[in-house]
Amino acid sequence: MAVRRLNHAVLYVRDVAASVDFYTDALGLEVRMQMPGRAAFLRAPGSANDHDLGLFEIPHGETPRGAYLGLYHLAWEVGTLAELAETRDRLVRRRALVGASDHKVSKSLYAKDPSGIEFEVMWRVPAEAWDQELASGELIAPLDLEGELARWGGRVTGAAAGSIT
Repeated sequence: MAVRRLNHAVLYVRDVAASVDFYTDALGLEVRMQMPGRAAFLRAPGSANDHDLGLFEIPHGETPRGAYLGLYHLAWEVGTLAELAETRDRLVRRRALVGASDHKVSKSLYAKDPSGIEFEVMWRVPAEAWDQELASGELIAPLDLEGELARWGGRVTGAAAGSIT
């Protein structure tokens, strides 16, 4: 498996504002992006990640399909898009792949394990391209993995590159 490290965790929370307050105060995390009443993405100071913790609000009385308070998913990072494509092929063979998204700063696959627990496998776009990527339209789009392979080639990023930028 080409997984290099755990990249981030995502939690379903009751009150995103209260959770942001808690994690920024208690752990010193910094707000990277916030959608009031919906979601927030936090990062540890000096982190090489776009975000280390994602928070999605589930208001009282609402339960999105399959959602519950607590862990939503963990994201495993690979070093190259070729490794992401290899992972996609293995997940498809196992009938575990449930989605694929282009998050601008990352290219992501979503799958479920035999217990139905969802996880993400992602490749991180080079940090120096994040601002340009985030300015280029929708924050979430369908993933064109072959197109991204053509664009980025064998670029090694994240933990595999040994960088903290």
